[in-house]
Amino acid sequence: MSDETPLDRFKQALTGASRALAREAEVEVAWSADSPAASGTSFRVPLPGRNLPPEQAREARGFADSFALKLRHHNASLHSRNAPAEPLARACYDVVEQARYEALGSNNFSGIADNLDAAVELRTASDPISRAQNADDVPLQSALALMLREKLTGHPIPARAAAGVEMVRGWIENKVGADFDALALSLDDQNAFQSLTLDMLRHLELTKEEGGDSSDNEGGEDEEGQDDSEDDGEDDSGQNEPQATEMAGETSESDDEGDSESELTSDEEMTDGEVGDEGEEGMMPVRPNRPWTDLPDSFDYKVFTDRFDEVVEAPELCDTDELDRLRAYLDSQLTGLQSIVTRLANRLQRRLMAQQNRSWDFDQEEGILDAARLARVVTMPGHALSYKVERDVEFKDTIVTLLIDNSGSMRGRPISIAAISADIMARTLERCGVKVEILGFTTRAWKGGQSREAWLAEGKPADPGRLNDLRHIIYKKADEPWRRARRNLGLMMREGLLKENIDGEALQWAHSRLLARHEDRRILMVISDGAPVDDSTLSVNSAGYLETHLRKTIDWIEKLSPVQLVAIGIGHDVTRYYKRAVTIMDVEQLGGTIIEQLAGLFEVDDRR
Repeated sequence: MSDETPLDRFKQALTGASRALAREAEVEVAWSADSPAASGTSFRVPLPGRNLPPEQAREARGFADSFALKLRHHNASLHSRNAPAEPLARACYDVVEQARYEALGSNNFSGIADNLDAAVELRTASDPISRAQNADDVPLQSALALMLREKLTGHPIPARAAAGVEMVRGWIENKVGADFDALALSLDDQNAFQSLTLDMLRHLELTKEEGGDSSDNEGGEDEEGQDDSEDDGEDDSGQNEPQATEMAGETSESDDEGDSESELTSDEEMTDGEVGDEGEEGMMPVRPNRPWTDLPDSFDYKVFTDRFDEVVEAPELCDTDELDRLRAYLDSQLTGLQSIVTRLANRLQRRLMAQQNRSWDFDQEEGILDAARLARVVTMPGHALSYKVERDVEFKDTIVTLLIDNSGSMRGRPISIAAISADIMARTLERCGVKVEILGFTTRAWKGGQSREAWLAEGKPADPGRLNDLRHIIYKKADEPWRRARRNLGLMMREGLLKENIDGEALQWAHSRLLARHEDRRILMVISDGAPVDDSTLSVNSAGYLETHLRKTIDWIEKLSPVQLVAIGIGHDVTRYYKRAVTIMDVEQLGGTIIEQLAGLFEVDDRR
């Protein structure tokens, strides 16, 4: 117990309170650096700072209380059975139900009310309603949820969302003011509450009238129903209604940004809506993983401009307090994995320092007594004692560079696995006397940045080559002790950092840094999840442009460079690119059979 931190004790208390509130003994609470979410009885809530600032502690309690109230008061099958099919209507239906079960907690427990207020404040901070400039910018589901919460609990609209709500308040109250009063009288009955909710959605003209989805509807109603989620907002946009076409099209994204915890049931749902703090919705890259094709000898990789590329150190992209918070999140993930470091170090040391293994010359006249041959002296008393002498063996200094894919497709669990694996590997290698450098690669923008703007300004010349701004990140320098750089890995957990990935140039960058080192043995380990992707480049160049460059780069390093190239695939098989690679699905595999495979990657390549 003496090793427990205040965060550990707070987590235990939070878990106990959630179990009691939910009346569910299996509830488990974990910290998250991403959007809070719940999957069954597993809650992930925001990670407070190490010194537990009161406002951050209330936020964590608020999300845990919300998830617990949902377990206690929400019937998922009933909710699903009555849910409307139209996207915007479904979003409103979900947040109204969340307002119901949270109101039950707020009205019965003043402490829970304060916690939920803090959670609502945090949700609102990332909701587009806080940035709305006119009524068309206001997400209807967000305004509806806040107004209903105000009606059901008496708690005011958060200040940052107040202006957005006022833009649409008159219209909403005119349409469904009476429905709010009816909903307030049915909090304890989910079935009745949902029936009233569906009435309210019809009054808002988000769903069809009862029976409107049957096949024997009148022709006009049927046509309207086919495109209800999009056309209603478009048809009525002239009436100052806040469900414009683009709002309906972005329903799932805005809902995920502002109220993602209301109905998320899996990690995939959580990460779909996370687009970072720059608002690039729907820009998550997709790994194509095309089959192997012959590399064209005539392939010529070009860079339109490198004026906007940058190589930065991790602290330059994030303030110290946030780095500490994100590092604390990584530390919480490392709990229970400490034994892996010891086991991995012992296995790797036998491989990395193989040339330092003892080698002996036997049957010498002097040296160290050879105990294995003492039996011969006993059986043959006249035989002289035998000695052995250790040979002098040259040992090569070793440096390892860990190059980590910081692309958007790594968001969520994959980047956590990569960061934790890098943490364990770096500490292990340093313990073995091996210097370690940790690098990351991504781009500065989605779908092209200033490079693309420059290309457009020059009239869109054909075949421009790479068309995005590179961002190469130094998390730890080779000569920097791990204790100084350990918190920098937390940057990978930061929302908005992970964008697109141009692997070939990142590999060349890391390789050039290794060539400048003086160590005799140099190893480059890539931690990735698949193929390079950059939409701006791929859209204006030949198919497979970035992938071909990556293959050419790998082929050159593996055949001609003194650097040994190995790879770890996170959830994807990368042996189609790298000749020496392993795949892991989770960090725990580092402590099992993967240790042997991973250690084997560091064996000396005799062909070199």
